[in-house]
Amino acid sequence: MIKFPEGFEALLTASVGAERAATVLEALQAAPSVSIRLNPSKLPTCPFPDAMPVAWSPYGYLLKERPVFTLDPLFHAGAYYVQDTSAMFVGHVFRQLPLQEGATVLDLCAAPGGKTTDLAASLRERLGERFTLLSNEVMRARYGVLRSNVETWGDARVGTVSRDPSAFGANALFDIIVADVPCSGEGMFRKDAQAVAEWSPQTVEFCAARSRRILRDIWPTLKPGGYLLYSTCTFNHLENDDTVAWAAEELGAAIVPVLADASPAVPTRHGYALLPGLVPGEGQYAAVLRKHGEPDPLRTADPFVLFRAERLSPPEALPQWDVDRQTALQYLHGDALVLSPEAPIGPITICYQGLPLGPAKNLGKRCNNLYPKAKRIRMDIR
Repeated sequence: MIKFPEGFEALLTASVGAERAATVLEALQAAPSVSIRLNPSKLPTCPFPDAMPVAWSPYGYLLKERPVFTLDPLFHAGAYYVQDTSAMFVGHVFRQLPLQEGATVLDLCAAPGGKTTDLAASLRERLGERFTLLSNEVMRARYGVLRSNVETWGDARVGTVSRDPSAFGANALFDIIVADVPCSGEGMFRKDAQAVAEWSPQTVEFCAARSRRILRDIWPTLKPGGYLLYSTCTFNHLENDDTVAWAAEELGAAIVPVLADASPAVPTRHGYALLPGLVPGEGQYAAVLRKHGEPDPLRTADPFVLFRAERLSPPEALPQWDVDRQTALQYLHGDALVLSPEAPIGPITICYQGLPLGPAKNLGKRCNNLYPKAKRIRMDIR
């Protein structure tokens, strides 16, 4: 049972109303749900039986129970991403925005990469190769996780950087900025006891102030007429509607209602909220701002070059060799392999169900395992 921090229930009630607050409090005492989002470039159908589609994501599925994802080669191949259903709501709101050919998009607070990969799938489906997505994470330790997940997803139109929002400068380059800002984490209460322990009214005020600083710092980078999608995984009005209202007034923007049918989200004063108990996930808030003014079509630059983004390097085209599940797990574990005599000799790419896992060098009687040590499975694979 979660013992809620002092002040949480009162602020929740003030933010979502007494009836909805009671629903949230009851839901937070139940076990969290498990869900995945497919990589449509790699996997067209859900590999888990009896999974239920997520209403607000064309790629999302709610699972009946949590499998051991570490022991699924498809997970390591980037065929799907494990993500809470509520977090997928940001992608749903993003897909309502106008996306023009050549769109430049910044995912500002991107680690661990769930929203970046969702944006990438949406952009690729709508625009093909004609987009640029820059994924940023200021914390260096978290940046490594982001970079790894983006590499595994495998979209060459996504670049990664690690910059403070203030370091992007005044170049108005981005058509859309997605700012899933660090928050007080009320939507993490079921999954992270530390989030409960660290919550306080003072923490909420600190997070709201930090969010406003982040928005002020990044605002010059958004093109006039561009859209900023603001989101949090928290429920209170201080970090959500109040901050959006502040941004519209202080920075110069219109608050844009983008969902004709918000169900199952709850419309708030300035945005939309998914609340535990009303949906199976952990909750999410999202709102959209449109910056005053019109974009200058002559002012263009390549964000990848300007910000020295790290990009996916397409590997040398090597012969591919598909292996069964157990051999794939041995490869991911870092074990030495012995492939069948028909396997090509020399550098090859080990695949599972047609999806690349990584490099190896087949010498015939044995095969050198070149899967990166940092990514290897450490648990027992038997």
